[in-house]
Amino acid sequence: MTGAHQTTAVNQSTALSQGTPLEPTQDAVLNTASGAVRDTMGGTANASYHLGIDVGSTTVKLVVFDADNKVLFSDYQRHHTDIRATIAEIIAKAAKGFGDKDLTVAITGSGGLLLAQWLKLDFVQEVIASKTAVEAFIPNTDVAIELGGEDAKIIYFNQGIEQRMNGTCAGGTGAFIDQMASLMNTDADGLDELARGASMIYPIASRCGVFAKTDVQPLLNEGARREDIAASIFQSVVTQTISGLACGRPIRGNVAFLGGPLQYLPELEKRFIHTLNLSPEQVIKPDDAHLFVAWGAALAGKNSALLTLSEIDSRLKALGDTQGSEVVRLAPLFGTTEDYATFIKRHASATIPKAALSEYRGVAFLGIDAGSTTFKAALIGEDGQLLKQYYANNGGDVLKAAKLALGEIFAELPVDEDGAALVEFGHVTVTGYGEGLLLEALRADSGEIETIAHLRGAQQLCPDVEFILDIGGQDMKCLRVKNGVIEQIMLNEACSSGCGSFIESFAVSLGMSIEEFARTAIEAKSPVDLGSRCTVFMNSRVKQAQKEGATVGDISAGLSYSVIKNALFKVIKIRDPKDVGEHVVVQGGTFLNDAVLRSFENLLGREAIRPDIAGTMGAYGAALLARDRYYAAVKEAA
Repeated sequence: MTGAHQTTAVNQSTALSQGTPLEPTQDAVLNTASGAVRDTMGGTANASYHLGIDVGSTTVKLVVFDADNKVLFSDYQRHHTDIRATIAEIIAKAAKGFGDKDLTVAITGSGGLLLAQWLKLDFVQEVIASKTAVEAFIPNTDVAIELGGEDAKIIYFNQGIEQRMNGTCAGGTGAFIDQMASLMNTDADGLDELARGASMIYPIASRCGVFAKTDVQPLLNEGARREDIAASIFQSVVTQTISGLACGRPIRGNVAFLGGPLQYLPELEKRFIHTLNLSPEQVIKPDDAHLFVAWGAALAGKNSALLTLSEIDSRLKALGDTQGSEVVRLAPLFGTTEDYATFIKRHASATIPKAALSEYRGVAFLGIDAGSTTFKAALIGEDGQLLKQYYANNGGDVLKAAKLALGEIFAELPVDEDGAALVEFGHVTVTGYGEGLLLEALRADSGEIETIAHLRGAQQLCPDVEFILDIGGQDMKCLRVKNGVIEQIMLNEACSSGCGSFIESFAVSLGMSIEEFARTAIEAKSPVDLGSRCTVFMNSRVKQAQKEGATVGDISAGLSYSVIKNALFKVIKIRDPKDVGEHVVVQGGTFLNDAVLRSFENLLGREAIRPDIAGTMGAYGAALLARDRYYAAVKEAA
């Protein structure tokens, strides 16, 4: 392990001009011009200038330095998925200074390989670029923490090189910070400014941006200081990075902080330093940490063929409208309008018996489902007929939502001419995330876990149900039922990519209601295959699809497929459609979206039963349980 530093920051321009870069020895560089891999010891040129380009998931970084490693030009820009145009703009700026000078060129980054192939330039693996730059300019680094737009890395340098990187989740990355800043009605810089005045840290989920919003919104509603929330968001990034990537391996010695978020957000860096309990001597912060991987690419590509920026610019222009790695398209949800009409007619038959509350007299039973993002209530009569249902977003305040719901229900209760109620509440049962809170606040008669409430509701409609899938705002439940008893329960854990909020976030970003967004999917001709990754990753895929001419309907239909793919293949891990049985019931507000339901049936190859009150089936099941318990008590008392 290297000794401690006396200097906490490295002036990169000075370090480059005074340091002795460690040339890559056995690390291979992919020569995309010939498709061959050649060892970097075999030089092809002795250039005076070297250029490195780092094409990340959200930004493009470019650096040029001379034979003495003195920086001549550098730039850092967001590309908004238009990588080619952004690189052309940066190269045009660099060419003003030395456009006709010979230089070596190498590209790295998650979005760089395709561009390297197009332009016939050498591509350097990102881990090699990072390693090369760290060993050349800050060799006493023991651990490097690098945050990017959609990725996060921890690289251990003691006892060999070990890199750990996020995979299917972008929680704790730059894009996650952007999401949280948007929720706070500011940008990343504004979030950093707020965090400077923090005095308290709140626990906020960092594994998923959608879950984090649920933690932040109640804090805002309760009047928590914006400064404290901002610092708490940064702390959640730190927690996610350390726990999710280090996975228990200690981060010790001298720690380098690299990448755009850590370059431009000093309060984020402070949270890392505080959490890791680092002394000033252990902190390594290059002045231009956001360009570090681009520097590494330039170093690793020092033996590439000589080019000029003018030649690169010509190659870019010669690409014309060339497209690569196009987003895969899927079959439409409905082949014809007749298919959709048949679909609607079939599902219209799955109805719950109803009666008018204004005309009802006698004992009624109330079920309440206080979910993660919504509040549902169902009032039923003695024969199980639905008298009243209520469904609304909870706005992060369960008690306020309960007050509004009960106020509406009581306002509609029939009364006699003296104002006395003609309906008596026999029993109240609560379920969902807010069960414990509402049991105390409302003095409800009983509580029940969600799975039992959903099973009871489904069995009322389909007594032989074998498989129940409930998709809510942030959670997903799959119940396998055998002989009327739950045999297996599967839940989503740390990812909300297959839940209702997943679709809602995209609808809001396009300025549409969920209902409007869902309708566009029905007529989509070529839904885009967006996979089943997290919302942060999928934003880039959606933008790319839009560039390739995808309509809003294509995107909406693609997201519907993604929700179901996540449920079937990531949560349930289904292998054979026959495993679900013949009697399938789908519940939850997400399934009120015809596109989601159709995606489920298409992918599973099964027709499902969707209750006409799919969004309130948990509350309806709780109301049925309330009725069951009321009559059980009456029978026992007799």
